[in-house]
Amino acid sequence: MFYASTRIWSFLTFLWAEGENQKYLYTKEPMMNKLLTHVATGLGAAAMGAGLTYVSLAMPVEAPQPQANLAQNATASQAPTRALLIEKTLQDVLGRVVTISETERPPGTGSTPHRHPGSHNFGYVLEGTYEVQIDDGPVQRLGPGETFYEYPGALHAVSRNASSTEPVRYLVFKVADPSLPSTVR
Repeated sequence: MFYASTRIWSFLTFLWAEGENQKYLYTKEPMMNKLLTHVATGLGAAAMGAGLTYVSLAMPVEAPQPQANLAQNATASQAPTRALLIEKTLQDVLGRVVTISETERPPGTGSTPHRHPGSHNFGYVLEGTYEVQIDDGPVQRLGPGETFYEYPGALHAVSRNASSTEPVRYLVFKVADPSLPSTVR
């Protein structure tokens, strides 16, 4: 990480350098402002995602429920629960909307194949086992700490909890074009 940040800083310093080499660079102030804004937005989003992941993992784990209650809970609600953690419109990045949400899927449930036409989706599994398949790629079984990515318009062919007894929880970090539908089945 230190090496990467040092390389970025060296690159930015190089762009600001005065002298003969400037005639070969795009050094106009609007270009620099746009570059710095994008770098700052990306670093801020990464820091926010890391912080939310840390907070989610640092939360205490509840004691297990008796078996009878687990069966009642599984039949009472088979729909996943989603909690929107943050939503922000990025005015300087073509008005894209960034959201971070947490999804919890009950045991043995999944969604039908679908697409997200205008959004980049980044997922991070917090607990449980999540099965995901993008387009005609392989079905992936992801556990805590593993990630997935869906590019805009990709077919999310498989999205399900791989366990018949335990829920799965994952974070979804989405960068979306608000003029396009969120999900198309």
